[in-house]
Amino acid sequence: MGFRSKKKMIPAKTPGELDAMQAAGEIVGKALQVVRAEAKPGMSTWDLDQIAEQVIRDAGATPTFLGYQGFPGSVCASVNEVIVHGIPAKDIILEEGDLVSIDCGATLDGWVGDSAWSFGIGELDEDVSALNQATEWVLMEGLKAMIPGNRLTDVSHALEVATRKAETKFGVLLGIVDGYGGHGIGHTMHEEPYLANEGKPGKGPLIQAGSVLAIEPMLTLGTVDSAVLEDDWTVVTLDGSWAAHWEHTVAATDGGPRILTPRK
Repeated sequence: MGFRSKKKMIPAKTPGELDAMQAAGEIVGKALQVVRAEAKPGMSTWDLDQIAEQVIRDAGATPTFLGYQGFPGSVCASVNEVIVHGIPAKDIILEEGDLVSIDCGATLDGWVGDSAWSFGIGELDEDVSALNQATEWVLMEGLKAMIPGNRLTDVSHALEVATRKAETKFGVLLGIVDGYGGHGIGHTMHEEPYLANEGKPGKGPLIQAGSVLAIEPMLTLGTVDSAVLEDDWTVVTLDGSWAAHWEHTVAATDGGPRILTPRK
């Protein structure tokens, strides 16, 4: 088995399939942009969900999240201490200074795009702004390891190294949320392998040209520990510290990493 495991690879998509995935990903990028542009104090996370769903459907795609394992929304809307998987609700009202993470998926012609970002409602406190900027930077630094010839955990390690560098760069202490991370993606949203956001390099399946991963650092201003609320979805920090979440669907190519969820 030892020899065999060395040869295991993350499946490759053809150039045409990558183009098809990017077509789905661009719809996600547009939905995220419209939601951020329209979000303001007094709106509910349900309002944001409706905006995203309209953009996705108007583009001829379907919301991947809606009904996924029973999830009731078209986006995950996670506010402040909610890390991921927040259920959009009419009674969750946005206030000035909130940090909102929107995770969104769209399926087009059988291919899935998956992406997330966090943004402030009005002005963010200095430490929260630093957290959010750091998380975006960690994503962009970490995805540089998505190149043919690397192994899965080379990406995990790059994300971890970038997180520690971000602490100095942005002047903030960061917790890497334990037990959550990225994943393979293609015809369905969650495919093998699981991608941890930290770890030792050089392990796991080989990345080849055409391999695709959803890369998604989740960082907090405190603990690495989380809990799932009674709704069986909403993931919150155990200490109430705020969290940020950034994600792109990324393909490894001979020309370097290719972001399939661009926000044009």
